[in-house]
Amino acid sequence: MVSLVVITFNEEANISRCLQSAANLVDEVLVVDSHSTDQTVRIAESLGARVLLHAFEGYREQKIWAIQQARFDRVLVLDADEALSIELQQQLTPLIHEWTHDGYFFNRLSRLSGRWIRHGAWYPDRKMRLFDRRCYQMAGENPHDRIDPTPGARTKRIEADILHYTNDSFDSRIDTINRFSRIAAEALFAKGIKGSLLRLLLKPPARFYSEYLWQGGFLDGFYGYFIAKTSAQYVFYRETKLWELCRDALAEPLNG
Repeated sequence: MVSLVVITFNEEANISRCLQSAANLVDEVLVVDSHSTDQTVRIAESLGARVLLHAFEGYREQKIWAIQQARFDRVLVLDADEALSIELQQQLTPLIHEWTHDGYFFNRLSRLSGRWIRHGAWYPDRKMRLFDRRCYQMAGENPHDRIDPTPGARTKRIEADILHYTNDSFDSRIDTINRFSRIAAEALFAKGIKGSLLRLLLKPPARFYSEYLWQGGFLDGFYGYFIAKTSAQYVFYRETKLWELCRDALAEPLNG
């Protein structure tokens, strides 16, 4: 028995595709919604999902809470803007009934402005999304959570894709990096990491060269350049906002 777990907030454009891609593979569909103001909840319920409302506490925290609410220990976790490819659905059909490992890794294929990106930091972008919740741990930093197996867990890699409908336009990509850079800066600040001019100077270009050259982003042409450039811009924004948070924290006692 397997539960599909999805967290949502204003995902009316994506939720049907996500849930329908896994509907025939799972025994429960659970959507944990952060009080959406659009039709997300209505659409999810119309597709047979059990919907729970839970105030958003962070991407990692929200997923941990959602996984805990599933009826079954074996869970499939998808983001609302993801869907299982036809090939992955076909491979999972027998696997769901003949569970042999504690966790399964899949490739994630992301789309930007109508084009699937097949190189650089965006692909294969392997993720563990089907697992026994007794054998997982949440890793990563908000907003980039990651599901990892616990030590000793048996895992297997499935060479088929989760489809990630990440950004419909270049504008939405820019909006995403601006929003996520704030969340990332706050997470670093909460850990006690200090912003500095050295971090600001070194980290953005290092990210660009890593994604564009070393990881082969140039093979995606203009799209690869745009992704690497905006990834570097994301790091620049994150480090700038981290520096600002540290500056303001130091100024508070003086203002008091």
